[in-house]
Amino acid sequence: MAHISIFVGSVNGGAERLSVDIAKQLDQAGHESTVIMDASVDDIKNAKNILVITSTTGQGDIPSNLAGLYFALNSTFPMLTDKPFGIIAMGDRCYGDTFCGAGRSFDELLRDLQAKPVGSRLEIDASVDYDPLPVAQPWLNSWLNKLQA
Repeated sequence: MAHISIFVGSVNGGAERLSVDIAKQLDQAGHESTVIMDASVDDIKNAKNILVITSTTGQGDIPSNLAGLYFALNSTFPMLTDKPFGIIAMGDRCYGDTFCGAGRSFDELLRDLQAKPVGSRLEIDASVDYDPLPVAQPWLNSWLNKLQA
């Protein structure tokens, strides 16, 4: 089974709650998971499998507890060659072009660092899906199947 490091960017707690729920489901399915709220570059370099779950703040910005990691990765540019990753981005479509901007930024950066996307990014619209878990669950199952293939 896989070990998955969950990197969380949360402003009001929604992404944090979703991360804890997903970690419980991963653990119940026999995987190992670690939820990381204040990550370092070493945390992501040492991760076997990366799952970023982040809300978006401001004008498509990354929440402050995850922004430090983003900027450190962008400035040090450690190659994450073929390291599997997935992104669950949370936002509100009412914000137009900045919808899920934090998840999109992380997706682009991890690709630039040569990490390997497993499936496509999930974008959850909080204006429609007040509880993100029912939306994330099918995506997570599909992501795990691709991860293990």
